[in-house]
Amino acid sequence: MIFRLLWLFALGIGLCYGAERPNVILVMTDDQGYGDFGFMGNDLIKTPELDAMVQRGAIWSEFYVSPVCSPTRACLMTGRYNHRTKCIDTYLGRSMMSTDEYTLAEALRDAGYATGIFGKWHLGDNYPMRPSDQGFEYSFIHKGGGLGQPADPRDNASRYTDALLFENDREVETRGYCTDVFFGRSFSFMEKCRQDGKPFFVYLAPNAPHSPFHDVPVELYNKYKKVDFSGIMVGIKEGQRAIENDKLARIAAMITNIDDNMGKLFKRLDRMGVTENTIVIFLTDNGPNTRRYVGRFRGKKSELYEGGVRTPLLIQWPGGIKQGTKVKHSVAAHIDLMPTVLAVCGVEDLPQNLDGRSILSQLKAPYTSMEERPIIIQYHRGDEISKYHSCMVRRGKWKLVHPSGTQRESFVGEPKWELYDLEKDPGEVNDLSVSHPDVVAELVAIYEAWYTDVSSERKDQPSPPYILIDKDKENPSVLTWQDMIEGTWRPNKVGFYKVDFVHDGRYDIRFEGAHQHKMDANKKWTAILQLGKKSYSAPFDPERKLAIFEALSIPAGKYTLKPKVVSDDGEEWSVYHTRILHR
Repeated sequence: MIFRLLWLFALGIGLCYGAERPNVILVMTDDQGYGDFGFMGNDLIKTPELDAMVQRGAIWSEFYVSPVCSPTRACLMTGRYNHRTKCIDTYLGRSMMSTDEYTLAEALRDAGYATGIFGKWHLGDNYPMRPSDQGFEYSFIHKGGGLGQPADPRDNASRYTDALLFENDREVETRGYCTDVFFGRSFSFMEKCRQDGKPFFVYLAPNAPHSPFHDVPVELYNKYKKVDFSGIMVGIKEGQRAIENDKLARIAAMITNIDDNMGKLFKRLDRMGVTENTIVIFLTDNGPNTRRYVGRFRGKKSELYEGGVRTPLLIQWPGGIKQGTKVKHSVAAHIDLMPTVLAVCGVEDLPQNLDGRSILSQLKAPYTSMEERPIIIQYHRGDEISKYHSCMVRRGKWKLVHPSGTQRESFVGEPKWELYDLEKDPGEVNDLSVSHPDVVAELVAIYEAWYTDVSSERKDQPSPPYILIDKDKENPSVLTWQDMIEGTWRPNKVGFYKVDFVHDGRYDIRFEGAHQHKMDANKKWTAILQLGKKSYSAPFDPERKLAIFEALSIPAGKYTLKPKVVSDDGEEWSVYHTRILHR
């Protein structure tokens, strides 16, 4: 806390900038792959606006992200490895970021910027983990990992078009395709900031082209249905190609729709007269969501081969970076964007606990080189990271990887390291671990030091964070499968939540089942709420998928809250959403 106050005091002294501090727009798409762009050699998926952005600005070729979304987002927002933040996975309470992390949005807000988020947050849906609690003055988002996922309001019915979204934490109806809506709302926010004379930070994070693929831009889909995508399919058998082709047509429609909106964004900046002094950053959050073209690489989302962890980084800033800038041989990562953006905005006194570093100097002088340092990526399912499991180290031309499986919480036996010279072998075909044991040993030592460091930082804070039930901040609080610990997003798996009731009081608690879950209406169903050592029961209506516990007297304190529904013959169901209202 003392450091934070000193840093903010230093900011107050250092923010004697002129009125022309640059605006910042950070765009990150969801499950778009390294090869899903015309400028990366893909002539089937059309991205003319982003192709043009490359020519007008800079492209950083060797840029790393995590292989799945929440870890990347935590790194992006904090400049720190996500393992330090408690955000280590994408669901089951493991994607809730610790609330004492100081975010990019908080830093820019404290520096006098207007801050807004549009689209996907995925670092916690309840107080105090929401974007509005973490530095964003305006938020227009979906909850959880995406529309059509368990944090979605059950009445949304997985819609991407005319979706139920959340504006400043309140559910609102919208009209139009979700990506169009997110971009459109960001334009209104930017216009207001310009009228108010404030520089702005806009975080535009559409949930496309993430699945499900049932609701995509219709006109673009109709065009892409006529395209043969077999040239970018990887490992698809002949009998599966028709289904895969339709899926890729849907994904392509979502990607080109994003590109169309990027074009609208650039036109809007021109019309506002702020293009020259607005930095626009574009990247993807992980590898592609199907096995498809990824340039010279191999791999996909949730894998540690290059195709799963690489993104092109595009930066347009006419007032600060030369057109056509190409950074080809320096390695950077998601942890570097927070310090880079703060450097762009003139914030000189950075938090001392950052893992990343500013890459602004090399963007301005791409012919130079920065001091070599390693990048470490580790991801797998589970409540905490397991030593040596599903990890990689990149330093210079060398990459050490242990691809032991991201969907498992641990591995058995000794690690089977693979070593690649990425300068000669970007496709990671020729494993050199046997012929270069000295390099393996050196990179393993780097990993071990990193692992000891990041895994020890929060040993006194068991994951995940508590959800605070506080009527003054969020009322009602809606607990969803997204953050249910030990759940599986399946109706027959019952999990629990860690909650902290801030106030003594009387509460109504409502169980809401998902409409699509089929329950036998001929059975008698009972809703059971276990709150700490106490248990409450209420009738559950299997047709309305609803039960209400009225006027429960609950003292302030920390509890384990376990909601479930039980039939008269012993069948147990989980609860999709649990709604807690302080009377």
